[in-house]
Amino acid sequence: MSATAPAVPPPSVNAFAYRPFVYYWICRVLGTFGVQIVSVAVGWKVYDMTRDPLALGIVGLVQFLPALALVLFTGTVADRYSRRKIMALCIGAEAICTGILYWVSHVGLTVVWPIYLALMAIGVARAFFGPAMQALVPNLVPPQALANAVAWNSSSWQIATITGPVAGGLLYGLSEFAAYATAIAIFILAGIFILLVPKQPRHAITEERSWEAVSAGFRYVFTNRIVLGAISLDLFAVLLGGALALMPAYARDILDVGPWGLGLMRAAPGVGALAVAGLLAIKPIRSAAGLWMFAGVAGFGLTTVVFGLSVTPWISIVALALMGASDMISVYVRETLIQLATPDAVRGRVNAVNMVFVGASNELGEFRAGVSAAVIGIVPAVVFGGVGTIVVAGLWAKWFPQLRRAERLDGT
Repeated sequence: MSATAPAVPPPSVNAFAYRPFVYYWICRVLGTFGVQIVSVAVGWKVYDMTRDPLALGIVGLVQFLPALALVLFTGTVADRYSRRKIMALCIGAEAICTGILYWVSHVGLTVVWPIYLALMAIGVARAFFGPAMQALVPNLVPPQALANAVAWNSSSWQIATITGPVAGGLLYGLSEFAAYATAIAIFILAGIFILLVPKQPRHAITEERSWEAVSAGFRYVFTNRIVLGAISLDLFAVLLGGALALMPAYARDILDVGPWGLGLMRAAPGVGALAVAGLLAIKPIRSAAGLWMFAGVAGFGLTTVVFGLSVTPWISIVALALMGASDMISVYVRETLIQLATPDAVRGRVNAVNMVFVGASNELGEFRAGVSAAVIGIVPAVVFGGVGTIVVAGLWAKWFPQLRRAERLDGT
């Protein structure tokens, strides 16, 4: 009789079964929590100094421009060097810039350009951080657990966007020092956790340092219809529908809820998104993934319109929560499809392109909102943007049939 080898259990589909991902996830929660505290403090400070919605738009623009200017280098760095060390260095840079923001405020400067310079430096750090962060996830879990990892990775951001703005509003209400000092301490802790992630084996990169190697991410994106459709959908949908930049104006001038109310408003999208992320982690999308994604984008646009028209705080907060829930569905599908469709050898560069598009949709979207509000008014800027997002969802569903017909998210 021949001995039968014991059956090898299949890899767990639960991302938290893998300790490196757990350390990474904690780092992501802490890092984003610190960013949210800084964001609330800076947003309130800038609008309090200027009372100009365009100034809030510039806050987003100066953080986006470095990602755009450095896109050909950030992805290459993420593919050639340790992604965990890149993340640690960038988190350290964010802590230093946060200290500078406090110093600028503490010395009593009455002009905003030093704040913009510090935010631009943070933008440089985020430009290198984003591709490394996104590209590291598939190195920490097997393909069977990637969709679960994406769901929990997104939930880490949502947890921080729920608690961070509320904490930022409370801390800033106590003092600017309390807000900025807390953020710095959190950044330091986040850096420690990412360094606990073991060194990951890397594929040898045989490409020479040439234009072809540097631009490989762009070439891959523009030749893969699923990746191109997913990335560009996020760009135009959030570019038009983003309303976060105008929340300080809504909190002060329309809803009259103060810094505490601003914190609740900033947290509301995260509440909705976290609820959906938890549901997706337990019961992932098994089929019709592309249709779910387009439905999420359309829902994001519709709830943006409701938020823009509301003059009642609780209705605004509910609309924001539903906005976050809709966006989470889109993010979950889109990010999983991009990671599954991208080889590890170019994943850093592809994610650099993706982060530029994400940055354009968020930070540049904030600039778009600020400019629109300055020209046509705060409420019309938000409402027209939400309508534009719904239109984009319909057009992309027609123009990218491969994306619309995407079915499974488990790599099979």
